[in-house]
Amino acid sequence: MTVGTGAGAAPVLTAVAWPYANGPRHIGHVSGFGVPADVFSRYQRMAGHDVLMVSGTDEHGTPILVQADQEGVTARELADRYNRVIVDDLAGLGLSYDLFTRTTTRNHYAVVQELFRTVHRNGYFVPQTTMSAISPSTGRTLPDRYIEGTCPICGYDGARGDQCDNCGNQLDPVDLIDPRSRINGETPKFVESEHLFLDLPALAGALGEWLRSRTDWRPNVLKFSLNLLDDLRPRAMTRDIDWGIPVPLDGWRDRPDKKLYVWFDAVIGYLSASIEWARRFGTDADAWQRFWSADGAGQQAAQYYFMGKDNITFHSQIWPAELLAYDGRGDKGGSPGALGALQLPTEVVSSEFLTMSGSKFSTSRRTVIYVRDFLAGFGPDALRYFIAAAGPENQDADFTWDEFVRRTNSELANEWGNLVNRSISMAHKNFGVVPTPGTLGEAEVALLATAEQGFTVVGDLLQRSRFRAAIGEAMRVASAANKYLSDAEPWKLKDDPERQGTVLHTALQVVDDVKALLTPFLPHSSQAVHEALGDSGVWAAQPRVVEVEDFDDDVEGVGVPPARSYPVLTGDYADEQAVWQRRPLEVGRPLSKPTPLFPKLDTKLGETGPDWAPIAP
Repeated sequence: MTVGTGAGAAPVLTAVAWPYANGPRHIGHVSGFGVPADVFSRYQRMAGHDVLMVSGTDEHGTPILVQADQEGVTARELADRYNRVIVDDLAGLGLSYDLFTRTTTRNHYAVVQELFRTVHRNGYFVPQTTMSAISPSTGRTLPDRYIEGTCPICGYDGARGDQCDNCGNQLDPVDLIDPRSRINGETPKFVESEHLFLDLPALAGALGEWLRSRTDWRPNVLKFSLNLLDDLRPRAMTRDIDWGIPVPLDGWRDRPDKKLYVWFDAVIGYLSASIEWARRFGTDADAWQRFWSADGAGQQAAQYYFMGKDNITFHSQIWPAELLAYDGRGDKGGSPGALGALQLPTEVVSSEFLTMSGSKFSTSRRTVIYVRDFLAGFGPDALRYFIAAAGPENQDADFTWDEFVRRTNSELANEWGNLVNRSISMAHKNFGVVPTPGTLGEAEVALLATAEQGFTVVGDLLQRSRFRAAIGEAMRVASAANKYLSDAEPWKLKDDPERQGTVLHTALQVVDDVKALLTPFLPHSSQAVHEALGDSGVWAAQPRVVEVEDFDDDVEGVGVPPARSYPVLTGDYADEQAVWQRRPLEVGRPLSKPTPLFPKLDTKLGETGPDWAPIAP
C-alpha cells in the first residue's frame, strides 16, 4: 500500500473483477478489468493516495464444474491449476495488486457467511419456490447465465437467463422463448426448487437514491444501471449445486445440493480480500476498515470497481443491494453486522468488449489470444499501450494484428522510443552527462510549460478513468518534444556547446516528464527510461508472486475448507519513486548509450499474425 502525502488525499479502493479459474486469461479479459484498473491504481499512488487494489480468482459455480468435467479433474484441482496460471499471467502483465487471492480461502468463506447471516437476520432474504433449469444429460443445475434464448420482452435472440443485454431487463431462464444450454445446446428441463431470494424490491428505494446520486459515471454504465430499477424483483441467492459455499442456516447447512450463488459470494470477495490483506500484510488487522467503513469516522475512501460490461448488473445492483441489506438501510430496517456499516461503490467503471476481427473473444471458437503468449512475443507494455490507446473504453473495439503493428511502430517506436533514444544518445555523445542549461528561449519555455501542464491535463483524465484521452495527451507532449528537437537541430550546434546543452537539457527534462506521464500505462519501459537517464532504484514497482499459507485459526463458518498453501500477488509499492509531478533533472548525472525502447515489428506480422495466433485466411 502507498501512503498518501498530499493534503486531503483520500484512501482509494480499486476493486478489480474476479476472473474465473477455469482457464488462462486472454487479452479480451484483461482489457476489461486488468489493465484499466492498474493504470488507475498506479496513477492514484503517484498522486499521493493510499491505494488498496484487490481481487482474486473466482473458483465456485458451474463454469468451474463444466471445465473440470471436460478436463477429467475435480473442481478443486482445476481451480488450483488455473489459479496459478492466472496469477503468473497477471504478474507478467505488471498488474500492481496489493492482494490478488482466491475465493476458496477460509477467510473468504467466513466473510461471505457473515454477510449472509446478517442480511438474513435483517429480513432481506425470502424463501421462494422457483423453477430451476436442469441439464437432461447430466442432471446438474444450469446457472442462469448458461441458458440462452429469445427475450420475451424485446425479442432479442441472444438473451441470457439472468438478463437481456439488448433491452437491459432482468429475466428468469423459464421466461426465455426456446431456451437452450450454452454448454451443449440441449433444451433444459425445469423443475421446482426452494431457494432464498434477495428481496430487491425492499431495497429499491435506497438503491435508486444511491444510483441517482451517481452523476459522474460513464454514461453507458449509468443509463444501464438506472434502467435496472424499472424491473426489480427478488433474486435467488442460492443454487442447486454441490460446489460452492454452504448456506449457514439450520435446515440448509448440511445439504450437499444447496450452495450460495457464485455471484453472491464473488462480489463479497472485494471485502474479504481487503480483510485478508490487512491480516496478512498490514501492521494492523483492522486496516481494511480505512477502505470500507461508512460510520462517518475519518475520511471515507473512494471505491472504484473495474469490469467488463457483462458484469454491470452485479456491481451496480446486486452488490450495492447486499451492502444496503447488511447495513439495514432498506425498507425493512435492520442493523449492521460484526463488520460495521460498509460503504457503497463510488463508481462502477465498466469497459465494453474487445473483439478480434469483429468476433467476441471465445476459446471455443478459437478467436483468442492468450496473455502469456502475447507477453512472450511482445512484452507487457506493448499490450498495455494498445488496450489504453485503442481498447474498449466506451464502445466495443476490434483487435487486429495490423493495427497492433501500426501503433507499436508509429507511436511507441517512432514517437516515444525515438524521442528517448535520440535525446539521450546525443547528450551521451556530446556531454556524457545531463548537460547544464543556459538561457532558455521561447521554444524551451513553451515546451517545458506544455510538459508540466500535462500533469494536470492527463491527471484529470485519469481521475475520471478516461484512459484513451489521457494516453493521447501524454503522447502529444512526446510529439511536441520531437518537433522541438527537429526544429532546434542540436546535432548542428557542436560549435555552440552552451546552446546545445540548453536544447538537450530541455529535451531530457521533457523525456523525464513524459516518462512520468506514461508510467501508469507503461511501467516496465518507464523503469527503463528512468535508468537510461542515469537514475537508480525502483521508479515503477512491479508485483511479485508469494506463496502463502491459509489462516489456520478458528473462523466462524459452515463447511470452511482446511488450510492450504496458495500463490498470491502483492508488492512493495510504497517504496517506488514514481510521483505525479515534475522532478528537475540533476545536472551532471552520468548517461550511458541507450538501447531501443521499443524495437520495430516486421510489417508482415500485420498480414499474417504470429504462429500462435495466425490470421485466418
